[in-house]
Amino acid sequence: MPVNGTIPYEPSLFGTQINIHLVLEYAAFFVAFRYYVYLRKHRTDTISSNNRLSIIIGAIFGALFLSRLVAFMENPPVHLQQGWIALLNNKTIMGGLFGGLLGVELAKKVIREKQSSGDLFTFPIILGIIIGRIGCFLSGTKEFTYGKATTLFLGMDLGDGLLRHPIALYEVVFLILLFAGLKRFEKRFIRFEEGLLFKVFMIAYFLFRFCIEFLKPNTFFISGLSSIQILCLICLLYYQRTIRNALSHG
Repeated sequence: MPVNGTIPYEPSLFGTQINIHLVLEYAAFFVAFRYYVYLRKHRTDTISSNNRLSIIIGAIFGALFLSRLVAFMENPPVHLQQGWIALLNNKTIMGGLFGGLLGVELAKKVIREKQSSGDLFTFPIILGIIIGRIGCFLSGTKEFTYGKATTLFLGMDLGDGLLRHPIALYEVVFLILLFAGLKRFEKRFIRFEEGLLFKVFMIAYFLFRFCIEFLKPNTFFISGLSSIQILCLICLLYYQRTIRNALSHG
């Protein structure tokens, strides 16, 4: 638990301080991948193993590129001053998700795969993000996932002596509810359209992140919005047909 009721939580092993965020980040990848393997074994996958591997590779490269580009765009002047190592280390899950999506679509065009591939990744992705966000929360103000100072009862001392919105914790709660909601959605509606589950996840998550960004102490804006919010709008525009269909049948 947090020391003296404050964040960050800094465990140590044999006198060596442990980077809890990095540990949970690796754990997120491992657990999410094992969950994906489990789901694939227990479901009928219409995509061949070779094509599925190509899709995963496309997702990885797309996520690696855009996660760093979007992170850089959060505040280019500051990131340029930090040097190349920092530029390579800085990343954001939002860029990773949308970059992975674009990487998958490009890979599918190359291998001429017509089947939707996103549904199988949906729940492992959510689980991975939840674990990663717990690491962000425990890192406090060492990671730029904290919120603005607040006088609300939800405010927490994240390591700098101020009561702030625990945005990472808000996201964990939202993702748990989204996971449960999508499980129910899958049972009722998913048979109607292949890939719909992943689309609903992306729309819901990017809409949530667009709203929650207003609680972050961003300092670099483009047209009054942060780079994350602009990416969210691009993603929602990408899924405009799905959104229109949902509204018209709502």
